[in-house]
Amino acid sequence: QVQLKESGGGSVQAGGSLRLSCVASGGIFSSYNMGWFRQAPGKEREPVAAISRNSGNTYYADSVKGRFAISRDNAKNTVYLQMNNLKPEDTAVYYCAAERGLFRVPSHASYDYWGQGTQVTVSS
Repeated sequence: QVQLKESGGGSVQAGGSLRLSCVASGGIFSSYNMGWFRQAPGKEREPVAAISRNSGNTYYADSVKGRFAISRDNAKNTVYLQMNNLKPEDTAVYYCAAERGLFRVPSHASYDYWGQGTQVTVSS
């Protein structure tokens, strides 16, 4: 069973950037598709981005396309989310997640393992 730990969250002004990291342990990292999800207060958890095992496929929510970039380093058991041109509506707790099925448009139900989350706050 894989354990996930996010870091890199914080508070920034609109237009700023943050880079989230998620380190995995306890499993074979390269065997998992990885995803980033977020949950704002009063809203459902939603997928932000996902990346396949060998980085050959990626997914982005329409709301972050062109601003966010997901990447992974299998040698370091780490997945990243580079977030640029942040907007107040990006404010949420961001979660890293892993799943071992076929790569597809991510959903909360399809991911098996979750980190504790890291808070991102964007002020206007």
